[in-house]
Amino acid sequence: MDRITSKFDLSGKVAIVTGSSKGIGRSIAQGLAENGAKVVVSSRKQEAVEAVASAFRNQGMEAIGIACHIGDAVQRQNLVDETLKSYGRIDVLVNNAAINPFYGPLEAAGEEVFDKIMEVNVKAPWLLSNLVQPHMKDEGGSIINIASVEGVHPGFRLGLYSMTKAALIMLTKNQAKEWGKYGIRSNVVCPGLIKTKFSQALWSDEKTLGMYTSTIPLKRMAEPDEMAGLVMLLASDAGSYMTGGVYTADGGYLISG
Repeated sequence: MDRITSKFDLSGKVAIVTGSSKGIGRSIAQGLAENGAKVVVSSRKQEAVEAVASAFRNQGMEAIGIACHIGDAVQRQNLVDETLKSYGRIDVLVNNAAINPFYGPLEAAGEEVFDKIMEVNVKAPWLLSNLVQPHMKDEGGSIINIASVEGVHPGFRLGLYSMTKAALIMLTKNQAKEWGKYGIRSNVVCPGLIKTKFSQALWSDEKTLGMYTSTIPLKRMAEPDEMAGLVMLLASDAGSYMTGGVYTADGGYLISG
């Protein structure tokens, strides 16, 4: 392994990826595992995370599945405790799990929807990061928050979701500023339109997809695996001087228009 390639090597590192039983999260978890990390696959259902972890192990990678609804305080604590019980350390946290229960104008959303989306998309990553932080202090670590281009540029009928992702971006910057003294880096990735079940309402509509792809420079939406490489950089020593950064992987969405 040459000097540059070795900087991406995650052997001996332990990574938790929330919302990783499918979509972007699964691709990120697989990328981390392929680069040598011991990966904790996590989402709401134990059978789903165990299926993914088992698939990784069958490919010669090291992984376990720990179910966690990140909006639940007891389950968040259990995720951290069980990771430490299995692997003894936490080096990387990818806050990927998110929801978008409402698509429509701001004035049409109810308070209960606002509370729910803020609980999962903002409060949970903040609190989970706080739980992990003490275990990264000794040797440093990397927190990678998955936001969205919607947190940088307002879209249409995604106002509440955009608000949460903008908040996640600012959370990342504050984590980087406050925790850098411990050797903890925090960065945020802002994907554009990715072909996942989460965004199916957007890309399954041919008119909407056509408008999007005709506007952006790369003329297509992304596959989940196309987000993994950026996370590998931020998780590894190859990104050792990167913190507080906002990194887009959007096919040029933010420069189009």
